[in-house]
Amino acid sequence: MEPSEELLQKNHPLPAPEVPQTKKESMLDFLKFGILAVIIVIPIRLYIAQPFVVSGASMVPSFHNGNYLIIDEVSYRFEEPTRGEVIVFRLPQETSKFLIKRIAGLPSETIFIKGNEITIKNTENPEGFLWPQGDLNGATSTGDLEITLGSDEYFVLGDNRNASADSRLWGTLKRELIVGRPFLRLFPISDLGVFPGEWK
Repeated sequence: MEPSEELLQKNHPLPAPEVPQTKKESMLDFLKFGILAVIIVIPIRLYIAQPFVVSGASMVPSFHNGNYLIIDEVSYRFEEPTRGEVIVFRLPQETSKFLIKRIAGLPSETIFIKGNEITIKNTENPEGFLWPQGDLNGATSTGDLEITLGSDEYFVLGDNRNASADSRLWGTLKRELIVGRPFLRLFPISDLGVFPGEWK
């Protein structure tokens, strides 16, 4: 005997038909999603990572105008910046402006610059040592300089020395103004990479 349609429906009830959301419910869901996105994105943007677009030629050949970077803002909360690292920081004279340069001098060191040669004196090397730099753009920096850094000061330079406004021009950089270091280069795609700008 074939089971009746009524019996089938009783044993296997059909799912209740979906009730379409009202316009008010849809707007409420969208608002919830928006609030959640803001709660997640803003702390990441402020405290973990943020985008940065290179402007100008001061870091050629390591970085070029228009390079799109993601800046790591976390690492320097647990460790100190080291010589040779590329950093993004606030310009001391205009803290709303961000620059990208390479660290040459660390706190309490004395820096001697002659052309593109940099000699550094510190506790470990009281007689000084010549800093073996990586890729510069080939231009020769003009002018000699000697400066001693404070306990919370850094000396930063652009890789393109003849086209860089850096510590030679506006002085030392306070630790508190360092924002972070490049973690990713996303554009151009051909230069995609992690911790870009590192000297080999």
